[in-house]
Amino acid sequence: MIINESGSSITRSLGSKHIQTMQTPLEIVNTIRVNAPASRLWTVLTSPDQTRKYMFGCETVSDWKPGSPLLWKGSHEGREMVFVKGIITRIEPGRFLSYTVIDPHSGMEDVPENYLTVTYQLLQDNDQTLLTVTQGDYNQVAEGEKRYREAYNEGQG
Repeated sequence: MIINESGSSITRSLGSKHIQTMQTPLEIVNTIRVNAPASRLWTVLTSPDQTRKYMFGCETVSDWKPGSPLLWKGSHEGREMVFVKGIITRIEPGRFLSYTVIDPHSGMEDVPENYLTVTYQLLQDNDQTLLTVTQGDYNQVAEGEKRYREAYNEGQG
């Protein structure tokens, strides 16, 4: 069971789901069971050398403290750039990470109201880890429905 920021409890099964009800924020929730301990998965999620392997060549740049910037940096056509940026809002190393996020190249106004929140929740289960990644609340940001459809691949997950 997951408790979201509004305090609602949501039961999830493995796979990709989208949630939309009157009581629940418009979010994308993905859950996967990983054959690795939470400490190893945490390194994969936060180490620049590792993020570069699965985030289109982008590396994370942060001191990983609440209130600190989080940048996803990479290069495009030989030019270094920040593809995504945000702020660390909560961190419990090896267990939980929450950060805000915006694409600085989207043309959208760079104000806190336009930032989505991404969370990683890691639950150790013997030698495996259950990872739940949540992104939203699309109801609270500019062009939320459009951004949701794009992120959710027009309903294809």
